[in-house]
Amino acid sequence: MKFIPTIILAAAATFAFAAHSLAADLPDLGGKTIVVVTENAYPPLQFVDPKTSKAIGWEYDAVNDMAKRLNFKVEYQNTSWDAMIQAVSDDQYNMGMTGITIKDERKEKVDFSDAYMRSEMFMLVRGDESRFTDGKSFGAFKEGLVGAQAGTSPFYTAVYSMLDGDEANPRVKLFDTFGSSVQALKTGDVDVVLTDGVAANGYVDASNGGLKVIGDAMGTEDFGFIFPKGSDLVGPINAAIAEMKKDGTIAALNKKWFLDYKFGQ
Repeated sequence: MKFIPTIILAAAATFAFAAHSLAADLPDLGGKTIVVVTENAYPPLQFVDPKTSKAIGWEYDAVNDMAKRLNFKVEYQNTSWDAMIQAVSDDQYNMGMTGITIKDERKEKVDFSDAYMRSEMFMLVRGDESRFTDGKSFGAFKEGLVGAQAGTSPFYTAVYSMLDGDEANPRVKLFDTFGSSVQALKTGDVDVVLTDGVAANGYVDASNGGLKVIGDAMGTEDFGFIFPKGSDLVGPINAAIAEMKKDGTIAALNKKWFLDYKFGQ
């Protein structure tokens, strides 16, 4: 993705005016507080910066931008992945974000925003891995272990695309967080972790050769924010996402977090 600097002031002024006009048509939420829950374990979407100990990431920037456009305040809270969807469904939080794949079965519990990102899933392995090169050869490598969080897209992809379709297969080692599964990969307790290319590249860049990505993409998925069923926030958030795509904000966030940011450095 390349961005060409705009040097024609008249064109820049016209664009700024158009963006302001579009933003003026967005709903006004009247300064109310929206409680957003996340896991802080999925860089670069949301994570704790190892240098500053502050929670940062693509989704934080996106939601903070939405708050300005829609005139609301944000209160961030944390919970584990396995509790998040149910907690939002139970109306404990107004909104959830943590790279959540839009799935029909999840729509039975929560409402989704429109997709804000499309992701492709890849195999993350240690830098010296040579025993397998893709999902098929991993399946044939009977000693190989895969780390995953129960109920996630990587879990189901591992079970049904790499292994035998048995969700109780002992070759799948379950972890509470994505970060702990990556740590297990680093220490040799598992041999592969599945994740979208965004998160994988962040870990690879920070590993100094300790990790790498292998094989082709294993499917495509769309990410969305989640809300309690019937939430009146879905419409305003969708409107903000649409405007952020139109005015280049989404593209700028992609560049900032996927191309420019050096995770862990």
